This record gives sequence, structure tokens and C-alpha cells, in this order.
Amino acid sequence: MRLTPFAGKEFAMMDVREKRKLAILAALRESGESAGGADIANLLTSQGYEVSERTVRMDLLELDRSGLTRNLGRKGRRITERGLDELESAHVMQRVGFLSAKIDQMTYWMTFDLATRTGSVVVNTSLVEPRQMISCVDKVCRVFEKGYAMGTLLGLLQPGESIGKLVVPDGKLGFCSVCSITLNGVLLKHGIPTRSRFGGLLELRNGHPRRFVEIITYDGTTIDPLEIFIRSAMTNYVGAIESGNGRVGASFREFPAESRQLTIDLAQKLDAIGLGGLVDVGMPGRDLLDIPVSEGRIGAIVIGGLNPVAILEELGMRITSKALSGLLDFNRLFHYRELPDRLKNLI
Repeated sequence: MRLTPFAGKEFAMMDVREKRKLAILAALRESGESAGGADIANLLTSQGYEVSERTVRMDLLELDRSGLTRNLGRKGRRITERGLDELESAHVMQRVGFLSAKIDQMTYWMTFDLATRTGSVVVNTSLVEPRQMISCVDKVCRVFEKGYAMGTLLGLLQPGESIGKLVVPDGKLGFCSVCSITLNGVLLKHGIPTRSRFGGLLELRNGHPRRFVEIITYDGTTIDPLEIFIRSAMTNYVGAIESGNGRVGASFREFPAESRQLTIDLAQKLDAIGLGGLVDVGMPGRDLLDIPVSEGRIGAIVIGGLNPVAILEELGMRITSKALSGLLDFNRLFHYRELPDRLKNLI
């Protein structure tokens, strides 16, 4: 059994005792299994805590009484679901800006090469039941057809396959849609840095972007904005695909003004291979859909990667979606028109 150190500085705003308890919970979570007081005491000591094994055992008793840990006898303790929730809640303020940092990280990690059409792209993954997907596959494909998806490609993961930290459970499929951050990665490899400002709901009128009606900045959230809007039933994909009047997920980016033409050229090349998603590009220093843009920059609207599967939520199906779930090899993606037949072969 191996315990992974957890950054003690994340608990700087809490008193020493609370920090220590959270460090214990973190150690149990990171271990993925049960651990004894001696193991935990050694780990905390290595992190700079002046703590004895007896103190850790006293803390564990309090955590047991609070329902945050479970005593397994000689096997030690295991963190409970309630303990995981407590740990997650306690770190919210420390994690503000986490999503923005993850965007930069995934942009750097992806290896896709536009010239050779090889390498990995950033994807979102949704866990869905095959029969549910089959029942709504026409509407999912319509989202792609209408241009409200990040390109025309997607991937499927079988039960037991994993991407990032997400494992597809039995009875589910992993629906992988191309994440809009893939555009950031391609631009970066061509010398164009991207500033991802916010995710939001883009209002459509007759199929054309009209305005952003809701926005959440990436620096101010720990959850992808589109995940929030989908769960809150604030979208209108059905209206978007049927009449062109609705609300779909999109994001706002900024690029250096001098890169405008190259950005457009690269976006057109991405469109040609099924990875397009650039909705509009503004002029240097000018507002775009009433969103102010910094001097020396251009604004751009990029379609949301989770849009295709999000329509299932509107139709009353609860799904689990994870934006920026990981990297998937480009060769595993296929055209959305193949989706109905591929799903039928899985039943």
C-alpha cells in the first residue's frame, strides 16, 4: 500500500487541526484503499506536520464519528462517500482557476498534427446507456448536421475502457465528442497563443448567433460552464435543430490581432477534416456580439464540444458528462453518420 503526498498548502485558510484532518482524508482518498494510523502519521510527517501516531488515531476516531471514515479493524480506515464530499467541498476555494489551468495543460499535452492528421485530440466523454442513445440518435446527429457540434467526428469507448481518470462501467458507453480546446492546441502548434475567457449559452435566431445570454469565466469555476448549463436545464438544443431558434453551448476566445488570417486559415483546414468549430472571428480590438475585446486582440466564438450529447438531458435522460476528460487518438474518431449502425452492432 502506497500513500501519495497531498499539498498541505492547499489548507492554508484552515486551522491546524482541520488541515490535519483534511490531510488524513486526502491520504486515504489518494491511496485508493484502507490505511492504518502509522502509515498516515508517517505521510503527514513527511509533509511537514508535527504529529504523532496517537494524534492521528484520535483524529481518525473523530472522523469515524462524523461518518467521514470507516473503521475496518486491523485493515485500518477507508474514506467514505461523505468523506469524499467533505474533501471536495473544503477545496473549492483553493481550486478556483483550476479549470483554466487544466485548459492550458491539455492544450500543451495534445499531440495532433494537422499536416499528417495523426496524434491525440482533447475530448469530452459522456457515459450513456446504448439503448438510450439509440432512441435519440437522430436528434444527436441533427446537432452535428446543423453545425452545432465541434466538427463532425466522435468516438465510442466500450465498458472497461478508460480515458483520463474516467472508466466506462458495465452497461454504458463512453460517447467522446471533440473538445473545443483541441482548437487551442492546433493554434498553439502554429505559434498562436489562445486566451480562453468564458463558456456560455449562445442564443440563436434563424440559425445565426445573436448574443450570449449566460456566461461563466474559466478563471472563476472548477466545473466546465457547459456542464453547469446542461445540468441546470438552461439549454434549448431541440429548438436549435428544429427551428434554428434556441440556446447552445459556446465559448469565447481571444487571439493576437496579427494572427487573424492564419487563425481563419487553420480553422478552415480543421473544418475540412471534421474538427471545425470556429463560429465567428471579430476584428482587432472590436467587440464581438457585444463582448469587449482587449486592444491588440481579436475575439472569436467557438462551438461547445458537449453539445451533441447534451440534447439527451433535454429529453429527460440523466447522463454523466466530463468535459476535458482526456486525450484520444485521432484515428479512433469516426463520422457522426456512422453512429446509428455502430450503435446497432453493440446491442
